[in-house]
Order: sequence, then structure tokens, then C-alpha cells
Amino acid sequence: MNFTNQLLNWYKKHKRSLPWRTTVNPYYIWLSEIILQQTRIEQGLPYYEAFTTKFPTLKDLATADEDAVLKLWQGLGYYSRARNLHFTAQYIYKELNSVFPKSYAEIIKLKGIGPYTAAAIASFAYKEPIAVVDGNVFRVLARFFGIHDDIAVTKTRTIFQNLANELISTKHPDLFNHAIMDFGATVCLPANPKCNSCIFNENCFAFLKNEVAQLPVKNKKISVKNRYLNYLILRKNNEIVIQQRTEKDIWQQLFELPLFETSSDNEEELFIHLSNLYPNNNIKKVTANTIKHKLSHQQLHINFYEINISEFTSNQQTSAINDLHTYAYPIVIWNFLKDFFTLEKN
Repeated sequence: MNFTNQLLNWYKKHKRSLPWRTTVNPYYIWLSEIILQQTRIEQGLPYYEAFTTKFPTLKDLATADEDAVLKLWQGLGYYSRARNLHFTAQYIYKELNSVFPKSYAEIIKLKGIGPYTAAAIASFAYKEPIAVVDGNVFRVLARFFGIHDDIAVTKTRTIFQNLANELISTKHPDLFNHAIMDFGATVCLPANPKCNSCIFNENCFAFLKNEVAQLPVKNKKISVKNRYLNYLILRKNNEIVIQQRTEKDIWQQLFELPLFETSSDNEEELFIHLSNLYPNNNIKKVTANTIKHKLSHQQLHINFYEINISEFTSNQQTSAINDLHTYAYPIVIWNFLKDFFTLEKN
């Protein structure tokens, strides 16, 4: 039995029951794929349910305020996904008369959609025989076929894409794509793969050559930038200052507190600077330990300082403490606010 038939037979017995697999509606499939980028299924599932409940049609999403979309997205991270999702919904609604493109070649032109997502939508919604290639697929194919090309190199993707396109079932491309992703996610795992019970272990190159831990090859190392974020709780009675991040940086369009970013964690210098800005105010550090928050290429070191002030300035945006929940924040800031002010998320 060949690779494809073996894989499809395995999938019939072991497929995962997921709501976006019971529909061919491209809008729902697109939603699920964007939500699941860089996100585990267990984490993404409640967001998928929330989005399909609040925005059951593409028109509902397109006509929503961006702030409402970002608020619902809060906690998923990679917020550019939410902004691109909203932008593309508006584009399809206004420019394409709410008709979702029906081919890989057209789908990939949409903002926020790359080769993997375009292949997923095209195969799941329209049964176009285009293989998906993600980390799971790299791993399964590299191990089974003994491919030693570095997957961190761009041209290597073409090797895997061509191979996957040769293997894909032209009759059931949707099932093949679901199957190979599920197999990589549940059997051919990055660490501690289930080789002894694997359906391919009699023919798997990596298993037979004892190279499972070495494949796939990935040599590129991600450099991580350290950033030191110092947030100010500028408070007058039951109001504090908030601001929206408008620069092209992390957390664009989300809300935060007034920020002082420093080049190091030198707290003494920070206190001197804050004392010059607020000479008659008591500055109190309210984080016992620096909060560390990891993004894909950045390590954030976050502290919060409370300063009681007598007046707000005219250019400051403020919020009542009990209304803080109505804004969309990066999850690390919301978690702090929620705990510090004992708030409930609505």
C-alpha cells in the first residue's frame, strides 16, 4: 500500500472532530485557519466559536468596528492577524460583492493569506488538489522520505511543496491535507514521536536509519531582542490614563498604559527620570517581580508603577477603572489590570 492510501486509511480511524471540518463554507474555513496560525487547536477553538457566534457571516465581520474585532481577539497574540482578517473581510464584502475567491491562485492574493492558508481554503472548501505544507508536513515528509534539506532555507519549501502535491489524493485532497496535519500533530511529533506504533515504521527512512531526532533539518536560529517596558498607572480617584498603540510595532491599535521604554532594567535611572516628570508625586512600583512575556522574536521585561496625580492633561485619554474591560489590550497588560484592580472580563 502506498503512502497516500496508508495515510487516508489511518485518518478514517483517527480523525479529530473539529467544527470547521464539518463545513465547506470558505468564510468559516478561512476564520479557522487564521485563528489557528501560531495557535494550538485547544486554545483556538473557543475563539473560533466566539467569532462565528458574534460574526456569523462575512458581512457581519466586514461591517464590525476594528476595535470590536481586536477585543474579541484579545489573548490570541499576533494581532496583525486580526487586523488583516478584518481588512480582507471588508475587501471581499465591498470589492467582491461578498463572494469568496474560489481558487488557490485568487485566494493567495488576499491580504494576510500565504501559501499554506490558501492551500487549506482551496482544498477544504473547493477540493482543489493543492497540498498544505506546514511544520507538521515538513516533519512527516522529511522523516519518511529522508529529506535532509534545511527547512529554514526558503527554496526548501519548493521541494516539500512539489513532493506533497505529487502525493495528494486528487479525489480527496481535503482529506489528505487533514490527514497529514493530524498525523504530524498526534503521531509524528517533534519530540517523543510514537514510532513504535506508527503505520509507516517499516518504510520510514528516519526510523530505519535512527535519524528521527535529526529530521527535519532546521539550522536557522532566531535572534531574540530584549525590551524593557515600564508602564505608569496615572491615577486620579477611580480614573486612569490609557493610550492606543498607533505605531507600526507590536500590539498595534491595542490599548495600554502610558509607557516608558528603556534600554535596560536600570531601575534607579528610571526613578530619577520619573521623579523629574512627577516631582510632587509618590511613585510606587506595584510589580513585585518583573513580568517576562515572550513574543516570537522579542523578550519583554515589564514593570508597572502607580502615580497618583491631581489633574489629567487635556491630551490624555482616560477611563474609569470599572470601564477598563471595554478596551482591547495585549493579554499581559489586561491580566495585570484585571488582577490589580480586581476586575472581571466582560
